[in-house]
Amino acid sequence: MEPADKFNLICPEARDAVQHWLSHERALKSAADNTVSAYTSDVLSFIVFMARHRSGPQGLAALSNIHTRDMRAWMAHERGRGISSRSLARALSAVKTFFHWLAERHDLQPTAVLQARSPKFERKLPRPLAIKAAREMIEAVETQAPENWVAARDTAVLTMLYGCGLRISEALGLSGTDHPLPDVLRIIGKGGKERIVPVLPITKIAVAQYAKLCPFPMETELPLFRGVRGGGLRPGLVQKAMRSARMQLGLSATATPHAMRHSFATHLLNAGGDLRTIQELLGHTSLSSTQAYTAVDTARLMEVYNAAHPKA
Repeated sequence: MEPADKFNLICPEARDAVQHWLSHERALKSAADNTVSAYTSDVLSFIVFMARHRSGPQGLAALSNIHTRDMRAWMAHERGRGISSRSLARALSAVKTFFHWLAERHDLQPTAVLQARSPKFERKLPRPLAIKAAREMIEAVETQAPENWVAARDTAVLTMLYGCGLRISEALGLSGTDHPLPDVLRIIGKGGKERIVPVLPITKIAVAQYAKLCPFPMETELPLFRGVRGGGLRPGLVQKAMRSARMQLGLSATATPHAMRHSFATHLLNAGGDLRTIQELLGHTSLSSTQAYTAVDTARLMEVYNAAHPKA
């Protein structure tokens, strides 16, 4: 069911509250479009379920009177639809965020919603490439391209992901204003959070080589990385180039653009980098997000220990 259809099952008071909350998330929290879209779907689905479950429109008074049994019914319903623990936890987080906002602005006490326990799930550890594999991946994408300038472009993009720890959206969000690359880049990441990222000489060289071969002018208002028709380079094309390269190298399907960012963080940690610095470089709001890389390193050490220890 599309969001517009879901709104038809929600009373105007609740509908307006959702719209005002989403506007707040966009304006004050700089929520990304994908985040707002996910919030919209999750919260509307929740309210529609409550309207059907409780056989009536869900205005603010009704929403503030949701009980623990109602929350259990919703979660059981979502489980019955085949929703994973991870997705259900995300949906519950969105619902709680909305109800926190309601509580602050409308003097409500949605206790059952805010106290609902998130389902437990095993967090997936980042899957970085080995140092040798990361280097080979950057070299291999060059051989997948039909034209020299495209080869230089793909090489430059992957060099930025691995050398600067950028998300693919951040790399492709650079514009002609960023050329030639400075010693440090100011990156606006998730939630509008700004961070400073040092640029290695090898990264500067890769981007300069691409810019030299690119048939399109490096105009300040246009994307730095361009597609073959001159528009902004799409993430799918980078993913496609890496897919071909990993098949050539015999790497697993986890060798993706985001894995280059994971590799950046893991290799820095292995070389003695501290978590706080890596947190800043990655743009993580919470240190707990960065601590996942500690788990990766620990897992690697245990593999070595179990394989090499005389008593293993």
